[in-house]
Amino acid sequence: MTRQPHSAPVQDEQSGLRLIHFIGGGMALPEAATPAALGFKAWNLARMAALGLPVPPAFVLGTGWCARTEEVGPALWQEALLQLERLTGLALGDRRRPLLLSVRSGAPVSMPGMLETLLNVGLTDATLPGLVRLTGHPRLAWDAYRRLIAGFGEVVVRIDARHFAADLDAVRGDTDERALDFAALRDVAHRHLVTYAREAGEAFPQDAHVQLRDAISAVFASWHGDKARAYRQLHGLSESMGTAVTVQRMVFGNAGGTSGSGVGFTRNPNSGEPAPWVDFLFNAQGEDVVSGRRSAQGHEELAAVAPQAWNALLQAAAQLERAFGDMQDFEFTVQDAQLYLLQTRGGKRTPQAAARIALDLCDEGVIASEVALERTREFDARSLALRVIAAKDGRIPEPLAHVPSAATGVVCGEIALDEARVRERKAAGASVVLVRRNAETRDIAALDLADGLLTQHGARTSHAAVVARQLGKVCLVGCENLAIDESDGTVRIGAQVLREGDSITLDGNEGVVYAGTTRVEERIPQELLERLERLRAHC
Repeated sequence: MTRQPHSAPVQDEQSGLRLIHFIGGGMALPEAATPAALGFKAWNLARMAALGLPVPPAFVLGTGWCARTEEVGPALWQEALLQLERLTGLALGDRRRPLLLSVRSGAPVSMPGMLETLLNVGLTDATLPGLVRLTGHPRLAWDAYRRLIAGFGEVVVRIDARHFAADLDAVRGDTDERALDFAALRDVAHRHLVTYAREAGEAFPQDAHVQLRDAISAVFASWHGDKARAYRQLHGLSESMGTAVTVQRMVFGNAGGTSGSGVGFTRNPNSGEPAPWVDFLFNAQGEDVVSGRRSAQGHEELAAVAPQAWNALLQAAAQLERAFGDMQDFEFTVQDAQLYLLQTRGGKRTPQAAARIALDLCDEGVIASEVALERTREFDARSLALRVIAAKDGRIPEPLAHVPSAATGVVCGEIALDEARVRERKAAGASVVLVRRNAETRDIAALDLADGLLTQHGARTSHAAVVARQLGKVCLVGCENLAIDESDGTVRIGAQVLREGDSITLDGNEGVVYAGTTRVEERIPQELLERLERLRAHC
């Protein structure tokens, strides 16, 4: 299909500001676009696309619409949608060549996991056979459909996610959902349709354009959600910034074989080591990794199974650092061994990592010494000291579990299973470790109060883990032998049963959990301090 010329973005007649922009498809960075207008997520998408990196095409409803949602409707984005359809050769709601969309939020500042996203928008009973014909993957089609129904129900209609989880559990039993075949996923989708109708009081919408309209409205509305408000209050962010909404062509990490989704950092956000730090799940969509409800693997399996995609990712990571001048936190999808980049932003990191990364980037010529000096100006021996386990009588306690670490340091504290308990014990002056099934951002208020986080599920790069690192909390995620019984107020780690209020120790440096409290000491990173002194003397 011949590519059509770039059409003019929609403008606000009163202010003259462009409030809808097009990204990708070989087009240049939108004229007069700014992070404040597009939101940082879409702004960085546009920058990546302009660099020639593989970004699926998209259009963006700017932040200016967030305060004017009563004016937001299909007429506003119709021309941009037609342009996206022309570019892709697909059409929203078309039975033979359906265009499926992701609808994502994006504020002018990073708010990891605090706003909503919807995937697979445009999939209906009528368009599903067309997706099967296009992809040759009936499993992909039914997996995407059941995800859309559940996600739409949760985000748009506010149906409790536990209802959809019960549908899935009824079909899969003890089987990992990624191992379910298309017949099982079709069963799940049909159950979800019944659940949706029961809980919403109406049938799941079978008009793809209605799905898009309601998805855009829900993402704008998420700016006013409880967790988003809590995050803004915590970080002193303005309520008036608003969020943009990005509508982007779907790519599928759940296409089986050499497909999957992941989140990565161009360098280790805990230590600053100059090596990619990646969580990846085969046959999965992006929300599987960042939601905190599932555990993920490192990059080794991706490198082994899809070396072409892994090499492309390494090249993209290096290009991102050079272009953005900093360590990046990026989200990506691999569909049939083809890499697609979906997001990048400056990565949250520990103070130790921040110092090393700035120094290394300076040594590599990526940033000037003056920039490195500014980024490290506030660091000293105290701020860079790392809490570590100290041997007692020459011995270290026997660990209860080895767990992936999302944030370094050591914390000893009482077990708390919910926000109310955290508040109660912190008010009494206790050190508290929040223990949860999932690493979810809805626990932001409790996480802000707690001294550490331990979860049964979740990846090192899930949104809640990123927030924990930003808040300076010790964080261990995906403890496979952890079981929680809220009704009894107990947790079991391996063979050890502990009660709420018992003490545990999280060692984020080594990824270890201990029963009780341990001796802790501070270790001063002398080599890092010496490098900082040389930089300061030079500048």
